[in-house]
Amino acid sequence: MVGVNADASVRRLKGPGRPVVPAAERAELVAALAGVDHVVVFDEDTPEACIRLLRPDVHCKGADYAPPRGKPVPEAALVASYGGRVAFLPLVDGLSSTELIRRIRALPDGG
Repeated sequence: MVGVNADASVRRLKGPGRPVVPAAERAELVAALAGVDHVVVFDEDTPEACIRLLRPDVHCKGADYAPPRGKPVPEAALVASYGGRVAFLPLVDGLSSTELIRRIRALPDGG
């Protein structure tokens, strides 16, 4: 199960001009991965409502959230409350929407 932020929550979290790819397309792309059984698009800024309903044994976040210097994980207490755990997945350098936007803006004609 993979949760994908809705467009409105991405705008709230990342700012105007985001997302670059609409939620429906992001969900379709993720759903096409062999290891994904289901995708849910959520409107909230954090996946806590989904986690409360689904109660995953393992909740995964990107390594940019990993302790000791990572961003806070607001849903961590909820996951721990029912015995689940949070795992941190490695990031791939240069593969993010933010990096893609930066590279496009750096083109000679400004993208």
